This record gives sequence, C-alpha cells and structure tokens, in this order.
Amino acid sequence: MDAQGRGRAENIDPADQWVLNPDTGDYELRLSPSDGRPPGNGRRGAVPRSRRAPDREHPQPGQDRPRRPAPEHDDPEPGSRTSRETVPGQRRRRGAEPEPPPGRAAARRAGGRKGRGQKQKKGKKKVLLWTGGVLAFVMVALAASAYAYLEHLKDNINSVADDGAGTGGFSKDRAINVLLIGTDKRSGEGNEGYGDKDSPGHADTTFILHVSKDRSNATALSIPRDLITDIPDCPTQQEDGTETVIPGRQGTKFNESLGQSERTPSCTMRTVTELTGIKMDHFMVADFNAVKTLTTAVGGVEVCLAKDIDDPDSHLKLSKGTHTIEGEEALAFVRTRHSVGFGGDLSRIEIQQQFLSSLMRKLSSNDTLTSPTKMFSLAEAGTKALTVDSTLADISKLRDLGMELGKLDPKNLTFATIPVKDNPAEPTPVTVVLDDPKAQSVFQMVREDVSFTAVKKKEKKEKAAVAARLKGERADPTEVRVDVYNGGAATGSAQTTLTWLQNTQGVLKSTQLGNAPEELAKTTVEYGEEEAPQARALADMMGLPASALKPGESVSNSQGLPAVKLTLGRDFKGAGIPLVAPKEAPKGVNKVSADKTVCAK
Repeated sequence: MDAQGRGRAENIDPADQWVLNPDTGDYELRLSPSDGRPPGNGRRGAVPRSRRAPDREHPQPGQDRPRRPAPEHDDPEPGSRTSRETVPGQRRRRGAEPEPPPGRAAARRAGGRKGRGQKQKKGKKKVLLWTGGVLAFVMVALAASAYAYLEHLKDNINSVADDGAGTGGFSKDRAINVLLIGTDKRSGEGNEGYGDKDSPGHADTTFILHVSKDRSNATALSIPRDLITDIPDCPTQQEDGTETVIPGRQGTKFNESLGQSERTPSCTMRTVTELTGIKMDHFMVADFNAVKTLTTAVGGVEVCLAKDIDDPDSHLKLSKGTHTIEGEEALAFVRTRHSVGFGGDLSRIEIQQQFLSSLMRKLSSNDTLTSPTKMFSLAEAGTKALTVDSTLADISKLRDLGMELGKLDPKNLTFATIPVKDNPAEPTPVTVVLDDPKAQSVFQMVREDVSFTAVKKKEKKEKAAVAARLKGERADPTEVRVDVYNGGAATGSAQTTLTWLQNTQGVLKSTQLGNAPEELAKTTVEYGEEEAPQARALADMMGLPASALKPGESVSNSQGLPAVKLTLGRDFKGAGIPLVAPKEAPKGVNKVSADKTVCAK
C-alpha cells in the first residue's frame, strides 16, 4: 500500500477512533473526522487531525494533548490489534501541572496525591468503556463473518426427500440410526475410470450406523451389495412435486435399491427397514469425490497391507506395510477387491471397514480438532461431497448431529457385517443370502441398542433391581407349573407355545387357558415369591428380558395349585424365538473395533 493509502479512514486503528468528548468527559467513537478530511497526514501511526494540539504549552479548550510518537520499528500495520492503543489525555487548566498519562508509571507518580482513588476509578471506567466498545465492534464483525460462512456452507448442501421412509429426524434422547450409502455413479471430474460408464449408480457400499442412546458405543453394520433381498414399492417425490410409486422387485440384489429404475436413497432406506426391522433417522450419500476430498482435508489416513498390491482394475499399487493415503489413492484403496482376501465383495467390505476406522481415528485426533485449517477444509469437503435427506438439509441440524456423534469414543465403535452365506440357488455362487438366525440376532441387537463391544455402564438403581429378578436359583423344567394365556399375540399362539413347552422343553405341568382378560403390549410372567425359581427357568427357555418378570402374589391354577402365569403380549414372535437380544454377537460374525488397525490380507 502507498503512503496516501495509509491515511484512508478505513485503515485507521480502532483505537484512534475513540476521542474524549469535553462536554461529557467520556470517550466516544468517531468513525470520521468532523471536517470531512481523512485523519492523519499520510504517515503510519500519525495522530488524527481532530486530536492534534497546535500548541504544546497552551492547548486550546476542548483539544487533547498529542500522543508521544512511538519508535519506528514498533509501528504495526494500520488497523492491527497490536498497534499503540493509547487513551487520549484529559484536559488541564492553563498553568496547572500536567496529569500523567495512564499506565503503571502514572499510577506510581500519582500515588501520593490527594483524591487518587477517585481519579484511578474514573480512569478505569474510561478504559473499560474503550475496551468494551472495541470488543463489541470485533464481536459484531465475527458474528457477521460466522453467519456468512454458515450460509455459504448451507448453500453447499445437496438434499433429496426421504419420502416418509425415515423417522423424521434424530433425537438427543434416543438412539440414532443413520444410513451411509456410497454410490458408484460416475459423477464429478476425474472419475471417468471408475464405475459403469452409463449407469445411474447403485448402492455400492452401505452401512447402518447405530449410535447408542447413551452415546457410549456405536455399531457400523455393513450390508453386502450382492445380498439377495426384496425391494419394496417406493413412493418417490418427483422434481415437479408430484409423487410416483416405483414398483418393488422380489429376490434381487440389494445394490439395485438405489439408482436403478430411478430409485432414490429413500428407497434404499425402505429396503433396509424391511430387511432388518431397523427404522432409519437419516441417510447420507457419498460419491467417489467424497473419498478423495475428505481424505485430503484431514491430511490423509493411515492404512496397512499384509502384502504388495497391484490392482489394474482399481488402480491401486501399494507395497506391503503401512501407508498414508489420500485423494485418488484413497479412492483406489476402497475400490479394490480382486487383490485382497478372496477377491469378492466381502473382502472389499473388510478393507473398507479398515479405511473407515482409520478415518474415524484421524477425525477425532487432536491433530485434526486443533487445526482450524483442517476443520474448515472438512466443513467445505463434507458439505459439498455429501447428499443428505431433506430433514437434515440444514447446517445447524448437521452440526447438532455431528456433536452427538462426536461424543463417541472410537474404541467403542464396532464395524461388523450382516451374517450371510453363499446363495444355494446358484451352481457357482456370485451372490449371497442371509445366514439365519445369526442375522436376526444381529438385527435384534441393533434394534434393542445392545453394544457389540464391552462397555462399562453405570446402572441406575431401578434398572439394577429389575435385572436382579433373573439372578438366583432355577427350577428344573419338570417342576415348572405354568398357565399360558394369549394377551394380544397372533391367534393360536397360546396353543403352539403350550405344545413347544411340553414337547421341546419338558414343561409337562403346563396348561393353555385361552385369551387373557385384556391385551398387553409386552409378554409378562406373573409369580409369587415361592415361584421365583420357576419364573426364572421359564424366562430362560423363552428368551424373556428381566422386565417381563412381574413378582407379586402367588397365582393359583384351575386345580388350586400355585402356578406361574404366562401372558403372551403383542411383542410375542413365536414359540422358541427370544424376545431379548443376545448380550454379544453370535459366533462367526466378523467384527472389529475402530481403534484397532488390521492389515488387509
């Protein structure tokens, strides 16, 4: 900037705009001099003309004493907060002793003078007034900048209607379920070598991210793209605001729930709910560019290979060992499958889980969280690369969701894959089907918010008391006397349960007594203190939670003998099907914690 430019009003230090009003004795903010000329004479650090005294010895009434010039090398840039912020001096009477300037030296010199307490108090008031004014000015500027930046980020967000397939949005007082979808649609510059050239894309990589109600743990459950499932009819909002129902398809690959037949992410959402029974709160869709931009924003993620890889299909070429990858190389890593494991989609899922675990660790590291540059880059990359459902298409809602997810410790995030097996209908299997009942147990764990990792939780007294009902002696099945009632379950449930108890469990002292007096939402077991061992044994057989046990007075059967009363509620799913989720994942379910580094084989 030239010498003339330095004298312009917009480059004046804010401190130079506060001047003493002789009528009020207070400092006031003057944004421009009263004579309309630019303050100063073009020299850096010059005192504004409106505050310069023409006569050092005899200043005119209403004029301030000039400030002492500072050394040339201490003069900062105009407008800098580090410039000389000297408070203008007060007026003095002709011939009176000049008052010392504010500061420690002034306080020492004025220490013995009469009334110094009043003057110091008045000086402090003026300093506070000056400081408060500048602080307000800075705060307004920052608020305006932050608002403008948030509006900018809001403009980056792409959204698609969820078509009523979700819950309507996450809540802070319950568990959160987010569907993460990676599409293989070739969109964006530099992606010509990936995916099918003319395809509208598929649900190529899909995770159910479940975050527990207390935010102590989370599960990322992978859904294989080649899983054979049913796609339901999908009501879908069109660009003109009308709604069209896209017909469903039976026995097809899961990845066709997106893109094909103009299906949108809301259709993938419906497919997941029908498959798992898990209702989604939100969905997020990422394309190839998301992997490239997000990894670059955090400065790369660390991955590990147990062998050299040279995959011409994914363009990945890495040697054995640990590497930090980003951009194109990161995309090639998550796309490779022929060079890892058995060369199929399940092997690729494992390498993607390793990648996401590493990305999660990098995102939560101090190196990222304390770097403004990385945080701004992440905000830009994330809002540009992701397409979210319309209920989440607001930067404040995204922030709130991010804060909830940020409460999670990566060591309590578990990556797992839906249990599947080769499709028996294919001579040479290329697709997979659910491995029941393992898959159903996994779905139930997610629905009932059971952690896949051991997490120490503090139980409330009430919960501990309920859990204690299952602790204690169990009666032998031959000693269990039970009356079975249907209290809202499917017709015939009481009879089928009776048959199952007698023929499968050996509970011979059992009777079916038809419908209960009233319907119940939950299956219950009522018993007296003497029958507690029988109630526990029955709960174990049927897979009932501790909350199903209702201790009270003894119940007598038709023969006048004390018995346990079993009432099948609307939650009853069938004889032998547990109502309580298992405490740990079934054997054979592949899972790994996000804090672990597993080298791809």
